[in-house]
Amino acid sequence: MTERAISDAVYDELVGILGPDGVLTGKSARWNRTRVPAPFPVHRWHEHVPDVVVLPRTTEQVAEIVRLANRRKLPVVPRAAGTGLTDGATPLNGGILLDVKRMNEIREIDLLDRTVTVQPGLNMLKLNEVLQPHGVMFPDDPASYPCSMIGGRIGTSGWSLIGARYGHTRDLVCSLEVVLPTGEVVRIGEGGGRKVRKASTGFTLKPLFFGHEGTLGVVTEATLELVPRPQAEFAAFFGYRDYDTAWRSTGALARSGFATLAGVVLFDEWKLAYLRRDDEAYIEQPDWLKSVVAVAMYGNEAEVVPAAREIMRIGRESGGTYLGDEVSQGDWAARHDRYAIPLHGRLRSGEVVPMSWHCEDAALNYSVLPQVHEEWHAIADRYIERYGIFDDWGIFAYTNGAYKPWGDYLVEIDIGIWEQRLDDEGWAAWLNCKREITEVTLKYGGSISACHGASRAGDVDYVPQELGGAFDVMKKIKRTLDPNNVMNPGKYLLDQAYED
Repeated sequence: MTERAISDAVYDELVGILGPDGVLTGKSARWNRTRVPAPFPVHRWHEHVPDVVVLPRTTEQVAEIVRLANRRKLPVVPRAAGTGLTDGATPLNGGILLDVKRMNEIREIDLLDRTVTVQPGLNMLKLNEVLQPHGVMFPDDPASYPCSMIGGRIGTSGWSLIGARYGHTRDLVCSLEVVLPTGEVVRIGEGGGRKVRKASTGFTLKPLFFGHEGTLGVVTEATLELVPRPQAEFAAFFGYRDYDTAWRSTGALARSGFATLAGVVLFDEWKLAYLRRDDEAYIEQPDWLKSVVAVAMYGNEAEVVPAAREIMRIGRESGGTYLGDEVSQGDWAARHDRYAIPLHGRLRSGEVVPMSWHCEDAALNYSVLPQVHEEWHAIADRYIERYGIFDDWGIFAYTNGAYKPWGDYLVEIDIGIWEQRLDDEGWAAWLNCKREITEVTLKYGGSISACHGASRAGDVDYVPQELGGAFDVMKKIKRTLDPNNVMNPGKYLLDQAYED
């Protein structure tokens, strides 16, 4: 007889909704859906295991599950691919883990109005394979492009590597079908039109469901933007002898004003040192190289070719050395499978140990990047020296604004953690390290997270401080839409909404 963490009555109700193959109660099914690539206390894995996993295929099945959860007062945690770098899909209170992977249908391709309507369990790579023969694409391009899913992209308000040209996830969704926390099904977009891009009818509610991390319902369908597949794609990587010159060059390139500009990214000396652990087996880089700035452009050949000539001029005149076609084209093409991360962790002694990758991903203005760069590395160095389980994998700064790349940046410090050595002391140290990094971010007028979400342990402590009165509005919205607090309870400190 299978051991279950839920009552027989709840199990029977779920089987009645989904059939026996849609309800998983075994230890493997539950434990394997507990964590994501975000920082995770592996020594306390058992604290985050759901009681049951459900695999719906339809909106109505999701609605029935949520209504059951309300009757039984059970938590519901939506999960897509589980590739996120925050812990939105990690249960905090057991309950029902709602896995949307079987909701992977393409419902409609509309080439005339340039939209595609899909379920949330569809992967972008698979979607674009279907769209390619039609000469169009869905231009959401995260580093996790081969494995992440539409539902997770919406839930975290995802960020795209080519967002300066095409926009980020929130800019690429026309409308959503959402099962609200009470089980009600609604269509939310611009006004009432499923494919309308701009309306002034009523409140604009769609942004509420980008970055909600499963706290306000379950997205069961989305109508997405389609764009023409680009005729031309250009990438150039420039090398610099120091960070300050690279920073100034980054600003000049980002302010170039070309509509074809997909992104500009600045890699610092620590990041290059980390990448050399992998790359130098293939393409050796000169010793003088201390920073790299990469530029990418997409569009019609008639616009990309002349713009690329200007980008080459700006890059060189602002102090950069072009690193060649092999590096530029090869590294940009490999942006989704950049390096074998766990194999390149190092202790201070130089010993190679397997480490998992974690990051802090603030949104910060261009003007403060040098100060933040210096202070973040100083924090990381102290924790590496004291605890011996961390490794500084460098900082990159990537243009952050959709269509307007010149103002603010996704600034990410990547830190390796020797998870096999994590204990309560090490986990507490990691959270304190994150808190110090976050304090620097807020000191310089930034936001805790540009792309992954700020519900992670450590980071989330500062959400009320950053948002101020807006956090009180969040709590009111949560309590209104989710009166029984069934949707991903505990995330974003939103349990505070039910304290009075």
